[in-house]
Amino acid sequence: MHTDALRGAIRSVPGFPKPGILFRDISPLLESGELFHHTIDLLSAQCDGCSPSKIIGLDARGFIFGGALAYKLEIGFVPIRKKGKLPFRTLVQSYELEYGAAEFEIHEDSLAPGESVIIVDDLLATGGTARAAIQLVEKLGARVERVLFVLELEGLGGRVLLEPAEVGSLMKFPA
Repeated sequence: MHTDALRGAIRSVPGFPKPGILFRDISPLLESGELFHHTIDLLSAQCDGCSPSKIIGLDARGFIFGGALAYKLEIGFVPIRKKGKLPFRTLVQSYELEYGAAEFEIHEDSLAPGESVIIVDDLLATGGTARAAIQLVEKLGARVERVLFVLELEGLGGRVLLEPAEVGSLMKFPA
């Protein structure tokens, strides 16, 4: 099975969350045990040549893929959450959204200096959320080996914003 089967499971929803947007819905991919399993296998293959000690998953769909990938690789999982969701001492990073600003948090004891991680999320668009995650990892003195996405929307500048991080995506769609 290749990414063609995954691509066929991505539902396009016009006008969501607002007119003019073509939303790429991953729900059908998640609902299929076979396709979800294959997605995790493909993400795992993207980790070849890396030696991370932890997977970082971004709130919220990055938790789904990141948690499963961490399990497959037999390494730890660290959530990066939206502000106000973590109970312990945190570091905060602001980022811009298409319609405003938001903040991510990470527990300050989640990563050790020099630790190597892979960041995982469902979608790369403008790159703002992944860039904020990279900044949080770097604030803790850890190193991002790679940033992985299931989908990438081309033409929105996400890859450029994440440089010099190595970026991988399983599928690309026009924005």
